[in-house]
Amino acid sequence: MVIRILLAFIVFTLTCSACLTKDVKPEENSLLAHQKVLIVYLTRTNNTKTVAQMIHDEIGGDLIALELITPYPKDYKKHVEQVVKENETGFLSPLKTKIENMKQYEVVFIGFPTWGMKLPPPMKSFLKQYDLKGKTIVPFNTNGGYGIGSSFETVKELCVDCKISEGFSIKGGIERDGILFVMEGEKETQARAEVTRWLKKIKLKN
Repeated sequence: MVIRILLAFIVFTLTCSACLTKDVKPEENSLLAHQKVLIVYLTRTNNTKTVAQMIHDEIGGDLIALELITPYPKDYKKHVEQVVKENETGFLSPLKTKIENMKQYEVVFIGFPTWGMKLPPPMKSFLKQYDLKGKTIVPFNTNGGYGIGSSFETVKELCVDCKISEGFSIKGGIERDGILFVMEGEKETQARAEVTRWLKKIKLKN
């Protein structure tokens, strides 16, 4: 009788342990389990948004879209003209997005497209508006095939006294050619695999 009770107890214990392991969230097995993560992204054609969501799927954290009080023109040509003027004059549009208690975050992902081979003005606004000293900054980028330009270097210049992780860049749509979105189907699968490899490489994912 005693043996039967002991066996039943062992089986019960093993079953509960299996259930507990199964219920663990992916991010709890991550190297970021004890760090507060923020993922901020700027997007126009939704490719950067899609990559941001992939990162969020892998490591969790707070996911926030960067928006302006006065949005850019929907017309691509007018949008480009405005960005060129802003880069020439150094004008930074006020942000609609407000982030409460930035101090709580230890790791901040910043995602953006390449505009005019430079860091987009709204992302400059974000980096200048908030005190990010002591935080780990992780840049990621989508572009039309022409690379990151000077964007990652600008991130380093603006993020004083921060730890800058190796950035990630991937080809998205080419809006000037009318290709507004590509992160779907086979391309999405490929992009997700590349994001996972990158996160492991920079040691932000097991």
